[in-house]
Amino acid sequence: QVHLAESGGGLAQAGGSLRLSCGVSGSNFGNYDMSWYRQAPGKERELVARITSADIISYDDSVKGRFTISRDNALQLVSLQMNHLRPEDTAVYYCSAQLPVGGTYWGPGTPVSVSS
Repeated sequence: QVHLAESGGGLAQAGGSLRLSCGVSGSNFGNYDMSWYRQAPGKERELVARITSADIISYDDSVKGRFTISRDNALQLVSLQMNHLRPEDTAVYYCSAQLPVGGTYWGPGTPVSVSS
């Protein structure tokens, strides 16, 4: 079983920064593809950033150049540094782990609110 727990959400002003972290249990973290998703009120959940087990990174176009995803396999941690925040970044942010065999796991989410 894999458990995920996000932290670091909160309030920020437009142009500000927040750093989200996600701690992951499980014995093979280095083999997991890790992602950050977000879901704004009334909208579908969307992929924000992904870092694979091979450290291949991808971003949604809306966050390129502003957000940075990283992972620390020794600490079993994945982070999302969010700079130059915009009001449209307001959402609940979810951490997700995709196992090579055995499905996808989600954290409970952490809210981010950006004021203009």
